[in-house]
Amino acid sequence: MKKTVTILAALLLTACIFAQAPQLMSYQAVIRNSSNKLVVSTSVGMRISILQASATGTAVYVETQTPTTNINGLASLEIGSGTIVSGSFSNIDWSAGQYFIKTETDPTGGTAYSITGASQLLSVPYAFYSANGNPVHYIGESYGGGIVFYVYDNGHHGLIAATTDQSTGMRWYAGTNSNTMAMADGVGAGKANTAIIIAKQGYGDGSTYAARVCNEYTVKVGGVTYGDWYLPSKYELNLLYLQNSAVGGFGSNYYWSSTEIDEGDAWSEYFMDGLQFVGEKFAQSVHIRAVRAF
Repeated sequence: MKKTVTILAALLLTACIFAQAPQLMSYQAVIRNSSNKLVVSTSVGMRISILQASATGTAVYVETQTPTTNINGLASLEIGSGTIVSGSFSNIDWSAGQYFIKTETDPTGGTAYSITGASQLLSVPYAFYSANGNPVHYIGESYGGGIVFYVYDNGHHGLIAATTDQSTGMRWYAGTNSNTMAMADGVGAGKANTAIIIAKQGYGDGSTYAARVCNEYTVKVGGVTYGDWYLPSKYELNLLYLQNSAVGGFGSNYYWSSTEIDEGDAWSEYFMDGLQFVGEKFAQSVHIRAVRAF
C-alpha cells in the first residue's frame, strides 16, 4: 500500500536579501504520513512553483529540491536555491500582482509527486527590501490611504488612487472660464496642475470644483491622515484607467484630469473604453477620483 503524507502549516516564510546574491525565501514544512505520524530523517522530493494571479495561475518560476526532514519531521529549504525547472526567482516582479506558492511532494525522495498544496503569498514577497531599505509596492496593494495603481523604480515609487470617487458630478472651473496654464502632463504633473488651478481660480463663485475637492480630500488609515491628494494629470488618469479593475468602483463614467486645454476646456477620460475627450470646464456630470504619489 502506497504511503501518503500530509504537509502541515508550510508557511513559515522569511524574506531575505543579500547585497550581491539572489533573493531567497525560507520555507519550512512539517510532514506527516497517512497515520498522522511524523516523517522523520527522510529525504523527500519537492517541486516548488510560484504562480501569478491565482492558485491555478501561470507559473513564473519552478524549481525542485530534495530536503531531508529532521527528527521532528520538519523539512527546511530556501526557495530560489533549488534546481531551476523554469523561470528566474531573482527576476520575479513582485509588484505585478498577487502570487501563490504551490508545493508538490514525493515522500520517497523522487519525482513522483503525490501531495500537492497551494497558498497565497500575502506580505512576504512584497516585504523584500532593496539595498537602501525601501519597500517594494505592487499594483492593487492597499497602501497610503488608497490602492496602488502605478509603480516605477522597481516598485519603490508610484501612484495611489482613492478607494472611491470624490464626486459623481463635478465641474472643472470655479464659475468663470480662464486660462489657468495648468497644462502639465505625465507622472506627478497632476500635483503641480492642482496647485496652479487653485491658485488661479481661488474661491471663485463659492461653489467647489474638481481640483479643490481633490486637494481638500483626506483619509485616515491606521492612525495616519493622508492629505496630499490631487486631481490626476491626463497621463496619470489614463494610467488609472488601465488599472481600473485593480482599484475598483469606476463604472462607465467620465473623469476629469487636471490638464487644461484652453480657456474653456480640459481633458477628461471615458472609463468604459479609455478614450480621452475635450471636456467643457463648466460640465457638472463628470466624476473625479483623487490620487497621490509615493
